[in-house]
Amino acid sequence: MRHFQQLLVWQKGMNIVAGVYAVARQLPKEELFGLRSQLTRAAVSIPSNIAEGSSRGSARDYKRFLEIALGSTFEVETQLLITERIGLVSLDELTPLLSIVREEQMMLQAFMRRLEKEIQ
Repeated sequence: MRHFQQLLVWQKGMNIVAGVYAVARQLPKEELFGLRSQLTRAAVSIPSNIAEGSSRGSARDYKRFLEIALGSTFEVETQLLITERIGLVSLDELTPLLSIVREEQMMLQAFMRRLEKEIQ
């Protein structure tokens, strides 16, 4: 088992969760069960899948969980852009968080490439 809390990719995922919750608190109450819920669940999925994957016995299984985490980053990115597009949050407010999400995407892709080498 790998020590997931020491992974920078997991730590960045936790930072994304904190940032997303800060944005979600700004969303109107009527979005509680809509965009707000979807956004927070997707964000929580990122470090959760990195952690769960670290408990798997093979690089192939771990990579699958990282793929899910990566998908969640794209989901979060899209939902943040939706909040801006429909006028709920300004792009200026979202830009720092979007940068972190995009860094996480690159880190996850690099991590998966490294695991792919172990698989072959």
